[in-house]
Amino acid sequence: MSTLILTEHQVRPSRWTMWNSQLLVRSTSLLVFLGIMIYFGLAAPLFLSYANVLNVVQQSAVLGVLAFGMTTVLISGGAHVISGGIDLSAASNLGLSAAIYASIIQAGGTDWIALPVTLLTGLIIGAINAWAIVGLKIFPLLATLATMNICAGFELVLTQNTVVPAASPLLAAVGATGSLAVPNIVYIFFCLAAFLIVLIEATPFGLRLYAVGGFREAAIAAGIRVNRYVVASYLISGGCGSVAAILSLSLLNGSSPGVGEILLSVVLVALLGVIVSRRSVPTISGTLISSLFIGFLVNGFQLTNVSSYWVNGVQGGLILLVVAGSSFSRRAAY
Repeated sequence: MSTLILTEHQVRPSRWTMWNSQLLVRSTSLLVFLGIMIYFGLAAPLFLSYANVLNVVQQSAVLGVLAFGMTTVLISGGAHVISGGIDLSAASNLGLSAAIYASIIQAGGTDWIALPVTLLTGLIIGAINAWAIVGLKIFPLLATLATMNICAGFELVLTQNTVVPAASPLLAAVGATGSLAVPNIVYIFFCLAAFLIVLIEATPFGLRLYAVGGFREAAIAAGIRVNRYVVASYLISGGCGSVAAILSLSLLNGSSPGVGEILLSVVLVALLGVIVSRRSVPTISGTLISSLFIGFLVNGFQLTNVSSYWVNGVQGGLILLVVAGSSFSRRAAY
């Protein structure tokens, strides 16, 4: 009996310490975010204007949608760096899907043809990732890296590394301004975020998805079909890639080469969302907040005339801080 009491006393301080450390990391991060926003608000008077805020949210939509897919994969795959979930093909999926849509429009096709083909392209890319990971048992890092290069290669063949302009009624409607002078892209962005938040954070599907990623052995013992949930996460990520492609086409009026360069930003947003979430786990709501933060950060640099060359350096530093903060939280529990 004394041994049992001692064990309980040992466990409780550990949990309390872990909760305190997570609260410290999250509170510090939010204070840093707030401090950066205040600084840019003082340094650039237009930073917090209604028009600029809407512009930032609109520009953040493509990155945020891609990061929603990445977050879903992180949830189902677990946190291990090598064997855990990741989708390095997300940005290349966007590039190929956009190129396919633009090419169909250029060839005289309509939105009724281009839209389903583009959505199907994203789902096929997600299915290929799922097949390689679940069927062939390849580590997600390597499987999605291979898919990333395949998508990038097909995009180059299709576009010849040039801009493919695209104009259609659907793209015009997506890029138009809706009620309250809010761009339709903003409405689409938040509607998709709300749908995924409900799906992943408030349904049995989402609960099982978290169980698959965080407690896989227990999930198997409980009879959860683990592989089905992993496949579903990569299909969601693939679908997010094609949706992001449509948003990108409406913003840029065509397919533009080099979109794969935003992969670092996608990974950063998904990881940064872990810090602002209540339980220090990947969440769609946390990713939504972090995508807006990165959007405001980049916009603040532009308004204060800071060189864009600093952006990648700052993003890399933020990734390092996120990983260090997560490691600190885990060590504090022991």
